[in-house]
Amino acid sequence: MLTLRDPVHGFVRADELEAALLDSRPLQRLRFVHQLGLTSLVFPGAEHSRFAHVVGAMDLAGRVYDALSVHAPDLLPPGPRARERRLVRLAALLHDLGHAPFSHSAEGLFEDGLDHEAMTRRLLASDDVAACFARHGDGVEPAEVAALLRRGEGPAGRLLAQVVSGELDVDKMDYLLRDSLHCGVRYGSYDLDRLLDTVRPLEDPDGGGWGIGVEEGGLHAVEALVMARYYMFTQVYFNPTGKALELHLNEWLRESGRRWPADPEAFLALDDVEVTVELRRSSSPHARAIVGRRHHPLAFETDEHLSPDERRRFEAVLAAVVADGEVEADDLLVSRSAKDPHRLEASGVLVRHRDGRLEPLAEASHFIRHLGRIERLRVYSPAERCAEVAAAIGRRWRET
Repeated sequence: MLTLRDPVHGFVRADELEAALLDSRPLQRLRFVHQLGLTSLVFPGAEHSRFAHVVGAMDLAGRVYDALSVHAPDLLPPGPRARERRLVRLAALLHDLGHAPFSHSAEGLFEDGLDHEAMTRRLLASDDVAACFARHGDGVEPAEVAALLRRGEGPAGRLLAQVVSGELDVDKMDYLLRDSLHCGVRYGSYDLDRLLDTVRPLEDPDGGGWGIGVEEGGLHAVEALVMARYYMFTQVYFNPTGKALELHLNEWLRESGRRWPADPEAFLALDDVEVTVELRRSSSPHARAIVGRRHHPLAFETDEHLSPDERRRFEAVLAAVVADGEVEADDLLVSRSAKDPHRLEASGVLVRHRDGRLEPLAEASHFIRHLGRIERLRVYSPAERCAEVAAAIGRRWRET
């Protein structure tokens, strides 16, 4: 057994297989991939890694499994060595293996059209991971973990897949608390203990499948999680300076022709440290903007909640100022930030009332029902052109 001390969850214990995986190359690489990309250039404490996050997610997966198995022992056998419990902890531990350098900041640049989930599956099939399972798996195979990460098989598998990647999953439960702690903000706080005490395996009377629901007494705990996610997106993940730095990173990667390798071995050699060394050596204005923190200033931004008509209007204004020669296209870096952090009803999260009645979360919660989509569009421009760009776009925006 291995014991780690985590700043969010306290002591986290790993069994022999989990400990071997934690020491493997694919997982050790995550120590050198920031959880929040370049956000530490905005919130200095945000130096935490993907490694710490997956350790926390693994611990939470075991806790959620235990909470669910008490109420469905025939579906999810209780006990620390239950095969299903081991699988869901392993899936949570391994679910982020394929994240590229700087995490979500530039994940759309894989070769062969891959994404980080596809790379995770390739790394699950690697010799490093296979050796750990062969030595300590006791019959558990990497392919079973991969199947669970792909939505799972059978009623129990599909339920466990939601524990790792669903609407009330351990990924969100961990990153909200962890990111909030390291960024030095309070937006990501919610009552984790109350949530775990009230989560239940519930069978959808319409669809017939099993999902993670919540007792009526835990409704406000879910609302607090939704609110935490909502504010973390508006205040941290969509921070205007952070988005500017992210745009510069993507421009530098594109102009240098960099793509994240599709080959797992080549991919394992890349992390934030390697890319940062290249950034520091580069003479590109975009690299200089990141290393020297001299990013383009904000020239224009919309409100936080755009309608579809306003979105189309924004794109038309941008096209017009470029077509009419008021602004050079090369002087524009455009950020399109959008998220539905409150849409928990998409996968059928149910609330069980005290009389046994089941109700979709969005209907049970007046608060969630009235939250809107976050969508904010921003334009950044070089400092020497920023006022001119701001005036041109602002004038067109007001006229239309």
